Amino acid sequence: TKTLIVPNSETFSNFVQEEIKKGNDAIYEINTPPTYLKLLDMLISFLPLILFSILVYYTIKMQNFGGKNKFYDDDAKQESKIKFKDVAGLDEEKGELVEIVDFLKNPDKYAKMGAKIPKGVLLYGSPGTGKTLVVKAIAGESGVPFISMSGSEFVEMFAGLGASRVRKLFEQARKVAPCIIFIDEIDAIGAARTTGGSGGDSENNQTLNQLLVEMDGFESSENIIVIAATNRPELLDHALLRPGRFDRHIAIPKPDIIGREEILKLHAENKKIAADINFKELAGDTAGFTGADLANILNEAAIHATRYKRDEIIQEDIEEAIKKVTIGLEKQNRVVSKKDKKITAYHEAGHAIVSRCLKTTEKVKEVSIISRGMAGGYTMYQSTEDKSYISKTELYENIITLFGGRAAEEIYIKDISTGASNDLKVATNIAKE
Repeated sequence: TKTLIVPNSETFSNFVQEEIKKGNDAIYEINTPPTYLKLLDMLISFLPLILFSILVYYTIKMQNFGGKNKFYDDDAKQESKIKFKDVAGLDEEKGELVEIVDFLKNPDKYAKMGAKIPKGVLLYGSPGTGKTLVVKAIAGESGVPFISMSGSEFVEMFAGLGASRVRKLFEQARKVAPCIIFIDEIDAIGAARTTGGSGGDSENNQTLNQLLVEMDGFESSENIIVIAATNRPELLDHALLRPGRFDRHIAIPKPDIIGREEILKLHAENKKIAADINFKELAGDTAGFTGADLANILNEAAIHATRYKRDEIIQEDIEEAIKKVTIGLEKQNRVVSKKDKKITAYHEAGHAIVSRCLKTTEKVKEVSIISRGMAGGYTMYQSTEDKSYISKTELYENIITLFGGRAAEEIYIKDISTGASNDLKVATNIAKE
């Protein structure tokens, strides 16, 4: 008796018929495979179809934005509650944008005069200067829907999806007009177009082309304003910046001393601040800080005051917050050898003494040999004014001040250490530039 494993009786019958024709004489028993093997065989057969179906489903899902075809939810009433009074330190910039608010409120007034409000407004500046906040204030003042997207949301792995999203964005905007479309970090899709390159470059080019077409396609009468923000305007395609698209460019700079004082007072409104806090002096100590930096300082000061169980934020809390943000966390419990303390003391004293002897350097505010961040010690200077220009003499004297620490080591320790490594890097950078 021979045992033959066959999938079914029909196959067995056919096999026996063939054997008879050949003259082979034998007895065969049918032995079919277990049920689980049959199911496994069927699964393997249908696996390509299943994978293809999953791929098609995922593509359709991506086309529909995860099942959502709407950028703006009518039920949620996505209207900004932020007003111009919530934006400090940008008086001139706010004045420039008042026209847009007035146009969205009273479009007929401009239409009678034959005036056309710019279709697109580009806000550019350093990170943290308040570009997004300004746009929300425009939407809040005008009382219109605010449709916000990031440039990276248009970038997808499937070809054509970025362009599809742009089309759907403008379709939705037309339904809820008048409205504001805000595209943050537009350099993600608005970078200068390239020839050739990878598939990703081609996809970005298609997305940008669709954005250009859409901005040409809607009329001023549709009451749609497109506002974009970027930290890197030099990367944007020239076609995006021409009149008829983003034809109004507004720089959002870092605030000056008056602006910083206003921003500090604004962020202090919802905090328990001591009455003797001098915001003007604090604004002078934070030259070069953005609005986001100032908000962070007051938040850190509030955390510091809470940690020490105070009833209100005092000057010490704010000064500690500034040092924490600019230099790093204080490490009082760090074990430092007497030799290292001595080197740090002479090094930091060298910076302080040299800067005292120079005409253009700023006043020394504090010298410390307590470790902060990666620094073994530090010398803090008090900034008294904002500078738009730096003279050659100031640059030379900055380099001299940086070398003061190394000079003190050579004179008093009779040796040099790696403590001046960062000073040498900064000095070299100043000299190169």
